[in-house]
Amino acid sequence: MIEIRFHGRAGQGIVTAADLLAQAAAMEGKFTQSMPVFGSEKRGPPVASFCRIDDKPIHLREEIRHPDIVVVAEPSVMEEVKVEGGLKNNGLIIVNSVRTANQLGLHAKKIIVFNGTSLAVKHLGKPITNTVMLGTLIKITGLVKLASIHKAVQQKFPPALAEQNIKIIDEAYNAVERS
Repeated sequence: MIEIRFHGRAGQGIVTAADLLAQAAAMEGKFTQSMPVFGSEKRGPPVASFCRIDDKPIHLREEIRHPDIVVVAEPSVMEEVKVEGGLKNNGLIIVNSVRTANQLGLHAKKIIVFNGTSLAVKHLGKPITNTVMLGTLIKITGLVKLASIHKAVQQKFPPALAEQNIKIIDEAYNAVERS
């Protein structure tokens, strides 16, 4: 089983990111689960969402405490949340930032830093980085096919917004190298 924990701020689509990834994996015949954890229902506070993907049924119904992958869509949450907490020894962290892993104070063995905010602003006019981070995540990990995430986005959003988000995913996907 692959367990992914997403970190961001309310209003940035972090819950949607986990849902889209789970939906794309389900389209490929995998068993999936996604769930959010958040406090206040307003824009701004830290939010975490979780996604599990497996080839067999998933019976767990709890937060992911020891993720294989952590995706940080908004680096400012790292001032309030220990995003590396519980990360498996060979785990991967993907962070949206202009700073380096050292500047961010990250110590995981596998760290990818990508400036997703500039890409989101370019396409959406605002720093909503959920689909940027999905494009980066699937390129680096190969968890799902690009076509599957496209289809999930098309099912989730109205056509014009789906088209924008697919462009964002594709640009992020093409901008990073697979590890």
